[in-house]
Amino acid sequence: MPTPKSTRPASERLLDAAETLMRTIGLANTTTKAIAREAGCSEAALYKHYANKEELFVRVLMERTPNAGPLMAALDGGPGEGPLQEALAGIARHASLFYAEAMPMAASLFAEPALLTRHREGVQEIGQGPHVVRDALEGRLRRELDAGRLRADADPRAAAALLLGACFQRAFFLHFSGPEAVQPVEEFAPALARTLWAAIG
Repeated sequence: MPTPKSTRPASERLLDAAETLMRTIGLANTTTKAIAREAGCSEAALYKHYANKEELFVRVLMERTPNAGPLMAALDGGPGEGPLQEALAGIARHASLFYAEAMPMAASLFAEPALLTRHREGVQEIGQGPHVVRDALEGRLRRELDAGRLRADADPRAAAALLLGACFQRAFFLHFSGPEAVQPVEEFAPALARTLWAAIG
């Protein structure tokens, strides 16, 4: 049975509130004051648990987005953990779904340059940002290269950018043009992995 809202720890209530607001009104319109009010806390209480709104956003993305955990687990993998082309297909699938869910929450930031700057500074302050996923995939591919499972001239950074860039573009088309404009993820992910593997495997 769910724990009543009033008895849940303040940190969890704040995370719940941040998720609700970010998903319904977007990140740009979600303020720390609104999050605290939604959670039934003071704004001062919010800052006892979280460094800033950006930390809440990162926590919502990484803890409340279903594909974030499996994506990061796959990126942490190493050589010898099954066929690499299959691993790349799994990464592409989780990344596609992760970006598709994250994009609507973050998109409103790009309409307000000052807010985008504050958000960029906020995530840098806590050592986070969109580069984390790219760096993790580059690291995974570099480990595979070192183990001799990629072509000697393969470029892990470029390969990571190609795979994740394609997943991000699919998310953009999904939201901008609609589902009919994109290949179903269960077809897209293995096709992307197969094409990348032909270049680096």
